[in-house]
Amino acid sequence: MMTKTNPGNFFEDFAIGQVLDHATPRTVTEGDASLYTALYGSRFALQSADSFAMDCGLEAAPIDNMLVFHIVFGKTVPDVSLNAVANLGYADVQFRAPVYPGDSLQTSSEVIGLKENSNGKTGVVYVRSVGKNQMDEVVLDYVRWVMVRKKDETAAAPSPVVPQLTDRVDPADFTISPDLNFSAYNATLAGSPHFFEDYEVGEKIDHVDGMTIEEAEHMMATRLYQNTAKVHFNQHQMQNDRFGRRLIYGGHIISLARALTFNGLGNAQLIAAINGGSHTAPTFAGHTIYAWSEVLEKVDLPGRSDAGALRIRTLAAKDLPCDSFPDKSEDGKRDPAVVLDLDYWVIIPKIQQVS
Repeated sequence: MMTKTNPGNFFEDFAIGQVLDHATPRTVTEGDASLYTALYGSRFALQSADSFAMDCGLEAAPIDNMLVFHIVFGKTVPDVSLNAVANLGYADVQFRAPVYPGDSLQTSSEVIGLKENSNGKTGVVYVRSVGKNQMDEVVLDYVRWVMVRKKDETAAAPSPVVPQLTDRVDPADFTISPDLNFSAYNATLAGSPHFFEDYEVGEKIDHVDGMTIEEAEHMMATRLYQNTAKVHFNQHQMQNDRFGRRLIYGGHIISLARALTFNGLGNAQLIAAINGGSHTAPTFAGHTIYAWSEVLEKVDLPGRSDAGALRIRTLAAKDLPCDSFPDKSEDGKRDPAVVLDLDYWVIIPKIQQVS
């Protein structure tokens, strides 16, 4: 008997070069932006106020970079990760154009890597996903890899293909709106006195604040992105899994960490690119997330005197304040409290341009 429901793709259903056009287009609204703020409390001024954004040359407050990411990502879930065990990481994430309320986003993905795990029960699928707006302009593209269950554990393993991924997006490749201009930047309204020149490579910042994850909040957030991964919603199913409960969507942790970084990186108004990221341990409702960051690089932007780029590494930890900067110990083992390790570029105004 034929079924009309979508069981999702299992590991053996993927093939190198396969292109997946994902349903359904999603119009982003001011309501989405408000709900996103309610969920994470992000305070970056450029995404918070039309007036501030217009003073910076934009037509209105753009949609938060990570909300764009989650919506584009969410489109891929029914075809890529409905049967996932875990989302493992990201690379070469580039934000190509601002998204505004009223824009409609859609996503397609190409399978660029496959590797069965040694247990024969799961495999890793690598995809490059591209999000476009209603004018067919690319707003975001990225690579991610995800561990997916096999439906038939006896199915033959494909020849392993692991793509060569860049570990750093070149700032020369950034796509920054030519309208963006920080020459009239208001530091008081932005909420931070610290600019590009104030940060030093190697500097570490404890973002101090913590935020506890509520079960309802992470489920509401994941539904907001139309992310249908079973591991986030179905407690009846997950009670028999190895953890016995629903996993928090990894992107939820990224957004919490990004919001927490405001305290110390309040002028880091835009994420230009994510070099790489990994979810290093599971997170569950009831955990409190803290974060700390390290400045890895400082780069002048070609053709721009009003802003520079900081390469930031942010680590998020569960139930552990980050005043001790939890990371890896001398033996290379990661602190078990660390749940996210994210390497990314932010755009930040230069102080000499501020009036």
